[in-house]
Amino acid sequence: MHLKMITIDCAEPRDLATFWTAALRTEVTSDYEGHFVMLAPWDPSGVALGLQKVPEERTGKNRVHIDLHTDDRLAEVDRLAGLGATIVDEQKVPGLSWTVLADPAGNVFCVAGEEH
Repeated sequence: MHLKMITIDCAEPRDLATFWTAALRTEVTSDYEGHFVMLAPWDPSGVALGLQKVPEERTGKNRVHIDLHTDDRLAEVDRLAGLGATIVDEQKVPGLSWTVLADPAGNVFCVAGEEH
């Protein structure tokens, strides 16, 4: 068994795909009539992102979230905010800093890495 895809439930998969394709610098590979949209893997891991239409609103904190890493965290956070993400929190422990963000649908994800 191996990890193939992470799927985010959302109200409008095609709308959210606009954000995530730009954020991850990838593209839509499959669109099942707007009910399920699959993005191409964005790095060598081969893990894809899926966006699945659900009728209910997201409530509370995500039980699972995506953690991304970059060599220039502050620049990436600025870029993602420019694409429509919202900065939720900044965290730091010895040797690691990360920013908690929310995508345009309110799904929380993190960007960790070095500050330059």
